[in-house]
Amino acid sequence: MTDRYAIADVDEFDGNGSRVIAEVEGQEIAVFRHENEYYALANYCIHQAGPLCEGALSGSISTDEDGWDWVYDDEERYIVCPWHGWMFDIETGQSPKDERYAVPTYDAVVENGIVYAVR
Repeated sequence: MTDRYAIADVDEFDGNGSRVIAEVEGQEIAVFRHENEYYALANYCIHQAGPLCEGALSGSISTDEDGWDWVYDDEERYIVCPWHGWMFDIETGQSPKDERYAVPTYDAVVENGIVYAVR
């Protein structure tokens, strides 16, 4: 059985990188708008139950091939927990640092101007 939760009107998203957090059956779900796509995940950091989706939305930072210069890639989007800095991909829920860790995600569907989280 599929569960479908109305999260917000598309008009509630201010633009790229915006988010709406809604409570559904006692669990907060965040929907992010990134490059006209919507991504939904639990507002819950698996590290110490922090409000994950209230943190900063960021690309990835790495070093170049020589290891000397910093390279910022804004194609990837990670949510950074405001409590302890744990990062998770907003599309997959996966931690970029350790594949053992992931947060629950939902499919984000837009229908008649409303964004739904579907699981």
